Amino acid sequence: MESVLFIVLYFSLIVHLVLIGISVWRVWRGENVIDRLMGADLISTLTVCILLLIALFEKNSIFIDVAIGLVALSFVSTIALAKYVADEQMF
Repeated sequence: MESVLFIVLYFSLIVHLVLIGISVWRVWRGENVIDRLMGADLISTLTVCILLLIALFEKNSIFIDVAIGLVALSFVSTIALAKYVADEQMF
């Protein structure tokens, strides 16, 4: 039963890595700033998902703590960048 779980986790990890590749391409070749901002936000979300998958692989909770910190940083940076794009000034 545990081998089925690892197969599903490996498949999920591969899917998330492919999605990060697509998101990086969107950030690099985005048509405008909003597309690039959305791509960067998606990359951080997928990175958190990959950290959680690694926590399941390794059975180590430190990756969950790192993921929570990354989520907090990602939220603040997305709000700051969206405000900058909307108002053309930071604060």
